[in-house]
Amino acid sequence: MIGATALEDPVVVLGVDVGKRFIDCVLLEDEEPVHKRFENTIEGFELLTAWLRREKVRKVHACMEATGGYGEELASHLLDHGHVVSIVNPMQIRAFGQSELSRTKTDKADAHLIARFCQKMTPPAWDAPSEGERRLRQLVRRRRALVEMRAQERTRSKGPGTENVRDSLLESISFLDEQIERLDQRIQDTINHDDDLRGKRNLIESIAGIGPTTSSTLLAETPHIKTFASHKALAAFAGVCPQERRSGTSVSSSRVTRIGNREIRRVLYMAALSALRCNPVIQAFADRLRTSGKRPMEINVAVMRKLVVLVYGVLKNGQPFDPQWGLDG
Repeated sequence: MIGATALEDPVVVLGVDVGKRFIDCVLLEDEEPVHKRFENTIEGFELLTAWLRREKVRKVHACMEATGGYGEELASHLLDHGHVVSIVNPMQIRAFGQSELSRTKTDKADAHLIARFCQKMTPPAWDAPSEGERRLRQLVRRRRALVEMRAQERTRSKGPGTENVRDSLLESISFLDEQIERLDQRIQDTINHDDDLRGKRNLIESIAGIGPTTSSTLLAETPHIKTFASHKALAAFAGVCPQERRSGTSVSSSRVTRIGNREIRRVLYMAALSALRCNPVIQAFADRLRTSGKRPMEINVAVMRKLVVLVYGVLKNGQPFDPQWGLDG
């Protein structure tokens, strides 16, 4: 899914379950699987590679889930040390586990499941982002963190019992406003000085409803969009595939799956609201869904997915969005 680099001869498999604080690793060789846990830090990465050397493993095919960024520093570290890395959509791992009737849910068990998936399915190797893409990702994620801080401070400033600290809160909000504005400029400068990023940004923003925040997030979180096999694969990665729950004659309304990149879903939600106001193609698409009896939440999910389809289309074809495009897909 992510990446297109061909794999070489079979190597030892390393399944990695990535968490915010720790990484659980399961090494699959001829003998029993070996489990080890490390901190999700640079020091932890160094301990991991030292452990592999002690295990007399020259090269591994490491596999991990796409979890929104926690594992990509580790992936880059392993790549720099000569290993092969695959980053796989969590839905694929889940489906594989269901096929095995897997029931145990622990970090160690998840790492073992990922290792077995890698051993049997041989997923394609990950293409590491360029230096410009890595810089953009850091800036975009820092901006997101500051926006969340600002929202918290704004909420506090409007709450009761804050009259003695309101000046401090307003100063904090003003400072965050300034920092966010600076980051916005740095993000645009990073994109403008990179021919590939600039070209992709211009194509994405040719779709009415998608602005700088959405385009920069898409570029930061999915740097190799064009390597996805289809717009369906990209939608699955973003987590905008609708789910319908059906049991007997009972059918619940569709909703967005929780699997996928949460940050992409956040910006797509806002972009969908904007597109419903200003994009004739999206407006016609939504009208058709309303006529067929779809509920508002179902329409929002469908519009988010439609935007992913359009983004994939403009990048794959290398052509700006054409309002005359059909509504199928």
